[in-house]
Amino acid sequence: MKTPLFTIDPNLEIVDAIKAGHLVLIDKPLNWTSFQVVNKIRVLFKYKLGIKKLKVGHAGTLDPLATGLLVICIGRKTKEIEGFIGQNKVYTGTFTLGATRPSFDMETEIDKKYQTEDITEEKIHEVAAAFLGEQLQTPPIFSAKKIDGKRAYLSAREGKEIKMKQNLITIYEFKIIKIDGNIIHFYISSSKGTYIRSIANDFGKKLNSGAYLSSLRRTQSGDFNIENSISVEEFEEELVKLADASKSE
Repeated sequence: MKTPLFTIDPNLEIVDAIKAGHLVLIDKPLNWTSFQVVNKIRVLFKYKLGIKKLKVGHAGTLDPLATGLLVICIGRKTKEIEGFIGQNKVYTGTFTLGATRPSFDMETEIDKKYQTEDITEEKIHEVAAAFLGEQLQTPPIFSAKKIDGKRAYLSAREGKEIKMKQNLITIYEFKIIKIDGNIIHFYISSSKGTYIRSIANDFGKKLNSGAYLSSLRRTQSGDFNIENSISVEEFEEELVKLADASKSE
């Protein structure tokens, strides 16, 4: 990291300087929930800098099976979360053709298989182009959306029938990067609230087959880019440096 993670006002105590507000870009690891990242950061502030009460939040949830850019707001910066959530997002990843899963991704087992022999590369590109523009999208039942006050995925895991309300979204770009057998590598730029898992499922349907999301990485959120992010481990290292610097003053 070329520049310091935090720009600290020398006229403030370290606790007040942190609470004044900061933005951190974290590269979320696989199998971590967004909440786990937020909680880990709170814990690190508590044990590395002694800050027991600190507001920390994220601007846009990433599923546990997704990696990539998580915009973390600290202190007074949490007041700006809604504005960051509303920004457009960019994703890369893979769809796997020829099968479906109830969760639309790798969380659940395959429930149905399909033939893919008649699917041509030309057809794959045509279907991708058909997604461009404004449209209504049905979120996955295995999602954190609340239905009658309860998270949809909790009801889905109980085997209950759920009716998801459609959301208006916009797909700005949908590029097929590579086709490797039944594995489709993609690039998607979309509006807030877009479920890439739902795109995967709908993609399979438009091909008269099936598909699910087999990998996902968020590379951009608004003007923030994954290239400027750091890992949770690197974040901890920066806090240790900050703590050592504050002790030496």
